[in-house]
Amino acid sequence: MKNISFLSFFIVLFLMSCGKSGSSTPVTDTTGSAPIAYTSNNATSAYNDFNKYLYNPDIKLYYRASDKSGIGAIWTQAIYWDMAMNAYKRTKDPAYKQLMEDIYQGGSQQYAAYDWTNQDKWFIWDDMMWWIIALARAYETTGDQKYLDHATAGFNFVWNGDSTLGRTGSFDPSTGGMEWAWKQRGKTACINYPTVIGAMTLYNITRDDAYVQKAQTVYSWARTNLFDATSGKVADNKVDNNPADWTTHTYNQASCIGAAVLLYKKTGNALYLGDAVLAADYTKNKMCDANGILPFETGEEQGVYNAILAQYMIRLIEDGNKPEYLPWLRNNINLAYGKRSFSTGLMGKDYKTTPPAGIPVSCYDACSIPALMQVVPPGE
Repeated sequence: MKNISFLSFFIVLFLMSCGKSGSSTPVTDTTGSAPIAYTSNNATSAYNDFNKYLYNPDIKLYYRASDKSGIGAIWTQAIYWDMAMNAYKRTKDPAYKQLMEDIYQGGSQQYAAYDWTNQDKWFIWDDMMWWIIALARAYETTGDQKYLDHATAGFNFVWNGDSTLGRTGSFDPSTGGMEWAWKQRGKTACINYPTVIGAMTLYNITRDDAYVQKAQTVYSWARTNLFDATSGKVADNKVDNNPADWTTHTYNQASCIGAAVLLYKKTGNALYLGDAVLAADYTKNKMCDANGILPFETGEEQGVYNAILAQYMIRLIEDGNKPEYLPWLRNNINLAYGKRSFSTGLMGKDYKTTPPAGIPVSCYDACSIPALMQVVPPGE
């Protein structure tokens, strides 16, 4: 391996060896039988297998697929960084803390050292916001100032743009809401709710009330335009004065939940908690199958959606005091883990089936169950 430090090389070998141990565990076909309950050790093995087959130690980011081909999409790398933070928080293993730093370095090398004004790398607002959220969380986890500096600069750029570049920000001061991309119209759920999450995460660090005001402004627009306050359904987008597109995705439900819970935690306003519960119930009762198994979509990057759901459902469970959602999430984990590949330990986005032997598994499809396992405690 080239361009890799001795310490990084040691960590990769450690993760690979742990993953091999996890993969060698006999797999039970759960068809027609009750899935076996996962354990904390299984959560570690599943995450190590994900890293063994999908982490690229040369560039310190994630391959597109388990055949070591390509590189995962820019915005999804931030989600994989969240997974590393969650694994470290769960286990306190210093190897995962080092992995966090390595992924940061990989992002810096690949994405213009987090220069948000670089229009070749950073031209979609929500791509930036997923990274801004992760950078703020990295500061919360480690106290390393560089993470907070990048996060605050990024949030300011997304909100205001840069007049010297002739680039207005994502926020629309005339009609409200956040635009999705610099040169494309559309106020999507995937920028509006993450902006609330980013603002409230930065507020929790800085105690700057301006972030709360921004979060409440955006949430109010999103609630009016992208949220069905009767059912809990979250629309995908709204373009100008056209009707909202009510296509549903689990990651939009998830970011709505996360935004609402963060505002509830700050304000104590029960409206926010009620919205989060409605969005969670819609996901569980309307988007899942009759057994509560989470849906999957066939698009290239859509397997990552349930990894984002993991990040924000646990906030509702813990910060909203709603442990009643735990059995539902554990049931999904148990089913998928029982269907993991015998040879690699990897799982796909269809939790009811084992990934076909010999077919590469994408980083998007393989991430969601390991992500859930890092935050949802087993029923031990």
